[in-house]
Amino acid sequence: MFHDTEKVIPDEHVDSFIAPVQPKPNRVRRTSLGKKVARLDKEDAEWGYRGDARCNGMPAGDSSLSSVDSPPKTVIHWNQNDPENPYNWSFGRKIWIVFSGGVIVLNSTMGSSLPSNAIPDIMLYFNVTTSIQKSLPISMFLVGYVLGPLLWGPLSESFGRKLIMIWSFFFFTIFTIGCAVAPNWTSLIVFRLFVGIFAACPNSIIGAIYADVYDDPVLRGRAIAVFVGATAVGPLVSQLISGYTTIAAGWRWTFWLGSIFAGATWVPLAFFPETFGPKLLTVRAKKLRKTTGNENVFAPAEQEKKGWKQLVTVVLTRPLRMMFFKFIVTATCLYLSAAYGIFYMFFQAYPIIFQGVYHQNIGVSGLMFLPIAVGGLIATVTFLYYDHILHKSQARNKPWTRKEESRRSPLACFGGPLFVVALFWLGWSAREEVPFWVPMVAGLPFGIGFILLFMAMINYITDAYEIFAESALSAAACSRPFTLLASLSLALCFVPFVFIWKGEQIRARSKFCQFLKMKKQEELEERERQWREAVARGR
Repeated sequence: MFHDTEKVIPDEHVDSFIAPVQPKPNRVRRTSLGKKVARLDKEDAEWGYRGDARCNGMPAGDSSLSSVDSPPKTVIHWNQNDPENPYNWSFGRKIWIVFSGGVIVLNSTMGSSLPSNAIPDIMLYFNVTTSIQKSLPISMFLVGYVLGPLLWGPLSESFGRKLIMIWSFFFFTIFTIGCAVAPNWTSLIVFRLFVGIFAACPNSIIGAIYADVYDDPVLRGRAIAVFVGATAVGPLVSQLISGYTTIAAGWRWTFWLGSIFAGATWVPLAFFPETFGPKLLTVRAKKLRKTTGNENVFAPAEQEKKGWKQLVTVVLTRPLRMMFFKFIVTATCLYLSAAYGIFYMFFQAYPIIFQGVYHQNIGVSGLMFLPIAVGGLIATVTFLYYDHILHKSQARNKPWTRKEESRRSPLACFGGPLFVVALFWLGWSAREEVPFWVPMVAGLPFGIGFILLFMAMINYITDAYEIFAESALSAAACSRPFTLLASLSLALCFVPFVFIWKGEQIRARSKFCQFLKMKKQEELEERERQWREAVARGR
């Protein structure tokens, strides 16, 4: 049997599973916002626990059950080795999901920098002369990248992965075609905004799809490595497409090629299965009600509170609550946002360096990104080798493997410093008297460090927030395009206040400022002396 009669346990037992932290005496009272967030978090935790427990056939208290006078409700769940449970799907089917997800993410991230090398031709075609608009085809896409994850992640946890993926990729394809046929500059910019919104969907839910089908952290980590690799390779591939296609066929064919690749991706997407367990059980329950005539068969998800209030106040706010109130997610968002922001700054810096300093054409300068891709490949091999060591250590029950931070963080501890080394390397070597290949090779440690950072940190938050991995990944995804610049701006906005507060003392410790002050004083004294002499002569 794959279903069972629901057993009711008191709500206080549910709370014991959630293990809330009891307030300590003399603890500072929470603010009104803090109380609201804590209440929503508790409601979210109860919802997540109950849903996960029922899907796996464990008891969970629920106040929504019918009264004793009503017919008893039968709530179905996964049995052990249930073939319809995504965890129990075949190896080949899971590989297909990993491959398809990687191709979909590749589309998404290719779209981000697709017009980068074509922007001068686009501006000339539409007779756009103001330099401030030069960044709009990229920046408007990134604005959409910020907004999209706030919707797609939580919605996929309520309505299933496949429905959200299909519709978002449909509109991604449509608006990419729209960019190719855009009649004017304004329509192109608007289309790029919508491309960004819908392209954000794979970036925010593919990691959770992999978590749907892999309960083993080792296998899940390897699948997420494919996801992270695709997010980095996509923008690099689009640089090559943009450079050579613009030269050979014009800027519109840059978007046409992106549309053709999106069209080809519909083949694996058409066979992409639903992977979200609660959604699959809901489909099973509906089928059972229809075939058996028993209207009291329900899936766990059908027992939970639903409606627009629940959707808006709990589900859609989850990524924001995680981003701002969960330290693990906040710290991960800040770190990955900085890395992601620098990665996209390279798309602006490389043309300046290799076209401006080394006088390469846009096609050849696009090839300068290849070392970053090679670095990403080396990082992937490194990750798999480390994962092999982790798997063997887990089999031997080594103590360090039982601690989540020890399993995932070492790769980031290696990748982070390597990332910094690459930035210094590029900054110090990008000069005309230095051969072009020296700054080009800086892309190798950059690619290794960047990919290792993402593989380690994305796996960490996925493992830490298993049932809400989708929302945690959405928080990380939506923060990437803007958090770096926002953080820098926040830090720098204090500069004038510091000058007002301590400017005089700072200048007093500067020999340069003191020398200028002395010279200025001497100049004033000399002018005053000349003025007095002129007055004396006038008498």
